[in-house]
Order: sequence, then structure tokens, then C-alpha cells
Amino acid sequence: MFGISKQAYYKRIKIGKQKEMQAEKIKKLVEPIRKKMPRYGTKKLHLDIRDDLKNLHIKMGRDAFFTFARHHRLLVPRTKRCFITTDSKHFFFKSPNLIKNLAPTHSEQVFVNDITYIKLQDGYVYVALVTDLYSKKVLGYKLDNNMKVTLVKDALIMAICNCEHSRESIIHHSDRGIQYCCPDYSEFAESKRMVLSTTEKYDPYENAVAERINGILKYEFGLIKTIPAIEIANKMLAQAVEIYNNERRHCSLNMQTPAFAHTYQQHKYKSYKKQQPNSAQKMNISTAALSTNDETEIIHRLQ
Repeated sequence: MFGISKQAYYKRIKIGKQKEMQAEKIKKLVEPIRKKMPRYGTKKLHLDIRDDLKNLHIKMGRDAFFTFARHHRLLVPRTKRCFITTDSKHFFFKSPNLIKNLAPTHSEQVFVNDITYIKLQDGYVYVALVTDLYSKKVLGYKLDNNMKVTLVKDALIMAICNCEHSRESIIHHSDRGIQYCCPDYSEFAESKRMVLSTTEKYDPYENAVAERINGILKYEFGLIKTIPAIEIANKMLAQAVEIYNNERRHCSLNMQTPAFAHTYQQHKYKSYKKQQPNSAQKMNISTAALSTNDETEIIHRLQ
């Protein structure tokens, strides 16, 4: 009556049940990872469970996994944020931007620094982070209920203690916040073999990696939520940094973790900044366009 045989009908039911069982197995693989990193990217998630899928004899490529994640509402929703932690209206000396056109080639060549915030039930606390530009590894951090110089000092001391390679000097890059530009901190950083560098404009791309790490730690590890107390926030931050450094893969690191990339230094640095075509590329584009116009004109005349 419905144009299908009894055999096809029961086969369809059997396949449906198999897909349901397969979906449950995949969800069980995804749940523990998403519990640690709620906003972990789907592409990286598939890479982490790929071997487990093979062991379960489940054939599912990246695109099929994206479709599966979308169907089961496992994709990460986008969020927005807005909070000012930088006071650049001061008269202290601002160092030039030394990393504007720099592509680092190894770990501990450039440290990028920034301050972000965490919301508590009775106010806010602030976090200073020191990240290696090449490997994206968080080397130092400090959480406190104020944004005094000691906040950024302690984070830098921790970063220096966590260095793995012996470097004669390290570029210390930050925004133009008063904590980083005041003599108390700048003299301290220079005494620790740091070469100071600051952003020149309000463009977030001038400190893009630091801004990106702030967002990852907050939005992917639950630090964006309102936390009951500063002690809990401190524990959550330490756990987030540990998981981020040792378990979270980065697309810009060829899907390696920051800890691995920092130690072995095998990848080529990829910048977040959009590259503008140089004069030679522009000339090639213009020549190509001119050639195309000439060819069109010839064809038109022949017709």
C-alpha cells in the first residue's frame, strides 16, 4: 500500500535503532570533554574522539560530526562581552609597539600581557595573565580584588619561573594601561631582562593573542559566570589554565596543545591580524584585471 516491502520497513526500523545507539555512544565520548571545556570547538572535539570512534567501529568524518553536533544541539553558541579594564589616560611613558610586524619563531621570544575580570556575587576580581605569543601557553597569572601594580608583577614573576628555555631577553608586550606603564612596573620588568613594548592604538589586533586567551579562559571554562567567592574563583582559574595549557588544542598550533607547542617549537606562527596585500601583489592583481578586460574587449570585437 505504501510502496515499500515488509523487509524494507523492518530494515529501516533496525537502522534507526542502530543510529540511536550510535548517537548515545558518541554523546558519552563528548560529555566528559564538554564538562571540562563547555565551549570547546567542534573541530577540535572531533579530533579528540576520533580514535575512540574507530575503536567503536563508528565511521564519522569531520563534516558528518558537525551535522551530528548541530542535530543534537552540541554546537557552541556565540556570546558577546564588554567590560573596560584598561586605563590609558595617563602621562607615563608608552613604549613603541615592537611586535607590530613581528612573527615569532620560538617560545619565550614575546610575552603578551593583559588584565581581565571575573564577576563575584558581591563584586569583581581581576586577573592578570602572561602568555607566550608563539606557543599561546599561559605562563603566569594572578587573581586579586584590585588592579594595583602587584597584580601584574606577581603574574610576571610566575611566568619567569615557568620559563623552559634560556633567553637573553624577552619582549614584554601589553596595552597602554597604567599598571604596565608606571615606573614601578616598567623598571621591575626591565630588571627581569624584559624589553618593553606597548600598543599604539585602541585596535584590539595589536594585542590580539592576549585578548583571545582572556576570552577562551572565561567563555570556555565557565569563568564568565557569577562565582560565589574569590577562593572558588582562584581554584577555577588554576584548573582552567591547567586544562587549557595541557589539553586544549589550537588551530593556530596545528592542533597541538600550548604546552606541547611551547616545549617542541615545531609550528610556524600564524597571526590573527588580517594581512594586507603588498605593492607587488596589488600590481599583479591590477595586471590580471587589465588582462581580463582586454580579453573581454577582443572577444566582443570578434563577435
